Amino acid sequence: MNRRDLLKYSAQLGLATTPLAAMAQAPAVFPSKTVRIVVPALVGSSDIFARAMAQRLAPALGQPVVVEQKPGAGTNIGNDFVAKAAPDGHTVLINGLPLVTNQALYASLPYNTMRDLVPVIEVAEVTNVITVHPSLNINNLKELVQLGRNEPNKLNHGTPGAGSSGHLAAELLAVKTGAKFTHVPYQGNAQATNDHLGGVLQVGFVNLPVALQFVRAGRLKALAVTGTKRSPLLPDVPTVNEALGINDYELVGWFGILAPSKTPPEAIARLNAEINKLFRDPGFLEVIRGAGGDPLGGTAAQLEARMRRDEARLGEVIRLSGAKAN
Repeated sequence: MNRRDLLKYSAQLGLATTPLAAMAQAPAVFPSKTVRIVVPALVGSSDIFARAMAQRLAPALGQPVVVEQKPGAGTNIGNDFVAKAAPDGHTVLINGLPLVTNQALYASLPYNTMRDLVPVIEVAEVTNVITVHPSLNINNLKELVQLGRNEPNKLNHGTPGAGSSGHLAAELLAVKTGAKFTHVPYQGNAQATNDHLGGVLQVGFVNLPVALQFVRAGRLKALAVTGTKRSPLLPDVPTVNEALGINDYELVGWFGILAPSKTPPEAIARLNAEINKLFRDPGFLEVIRGAGGDPLGGTAAQLEARMRRDEARLGEVIRLSGAKAN
């Protein structure tokens, strides 16, 4: 049957389009090509989590899964890249607190997190530990808070930058107690850790996996963890709430997967389902916990709820503290 006869036959059947046109309008099956997980930092927990995820997702999705680093500007370069990527599910982002705090820290951004990105799934939480250099004659958090009240900004602490979980942990402590410390932003954890070990930074609000070996070796003194429960890695170290006798302090870092807004729900659902399966993989859980994380998983709605909660409460902490981007 030639094309003319095919069109005539289709018209007789009352078809509005040719079979070829109908096939062209059919939705593409996801995934149909390489999936990219964008990490908006050079090193750290997000990169470790992304690589463990990519290795295991590739066979499950039937397509290559690669990790692509796009660091800079407090994670905004990577965030903006994904926000403007094709909304087909093949480009996703792994990030955490900066997604919701950068809106308050920066005067203007080329993207809006809640408008331009859609949650897929929570990956992990990472708590921080408040530490002091041993040369500082401080034995518990109450003593540190008292010194931070009596001599505000006398002591320094360093973090990977404004909006990081360490920075916000210090600002939240200031809001709750009035204890103030001078924030020194660094380009990453490595130099900040070295300066803390050398006593240049007397105080630390450090990711637990970074601080752990130095606390165990006696090179840093751990005063409290910033979550609402003690860490099994440092069971003898109290929470901030326990150490100070309060009940409203909580600051944990978290990581989630997000996609560009308008990504088809089917692609979001497939990614969520396949990543959730990883949380039944002992090897994947070992990677998460080995990097100091508490595995999460769950629904896209749970990640959205966390983001909206932290956007509101931490945005207010940033405004009260007067903190600005580096």
